Amino acid sequence: MPSGRTHDRLTFWSLPPIVGGTFWLTRNGELTLILAAAFLFSGLMFGPDLDIYSLQFKRWGWLRWIWLPYQKALRHRSLLSHGLIIGTVLRVLYLSTILAVIAFVIVAIAQLIWGFAWNWQQFAWETFTAIERDYRTQTLYLWLGLELGALSHSLSDWIGSAYQTRRKKNLKQRKYPVKRR
Repeated sequence: MPSGRTHDRLTFWSLPPIVGGTFWLTRNGELTLILAAAFLFSGLMFGPDLDIYSLQFKRWGWLRWIWLPYQKALRHRSLLSHGLIIGTVLRVLYLSTILAVIAFVIVAIAQLIWGFAWNWQQFAWETFTAIERDYRTQTLYLWLGLELGALSHSLSDWIGSAYQTRRKKNLKQRKYPVKRR
């Protein structure tokens, strides 16, 4: 399994082809920037290794406590953390839930202090409607960037593990050759 520094190098080396390919396909700087930023964020801070005490986990600084329940709930390299699509979806849902709870508490305290009206259902409905109506394409490229960043991580893990397994098998065969008669 590659180290955190190796994953970082792969993320940075993959960025130029991702940016070039995205711009070549879309001819749109905004979509390219969204995808590239999401790819970097996913590769450096939001990837599958948030399920262990990793470089990605450490980069969250004093906010890393957010990921402790996630680490306790998931086994390292499980389908739920390293799986294609499902790993990214689960991390997005997890972080969104944490942020929603924090926002709820902050707004509730602010309502008590300043006494303003707040309708959570209306806010959520207007937010999701605006995303669906006005930002559908941007949201798609954001998701694609997050998934590509996680995919580069998971692929390097799978390739690294397969290489190590094959290497160990070859070393065993050399050490204890099968005698043929």
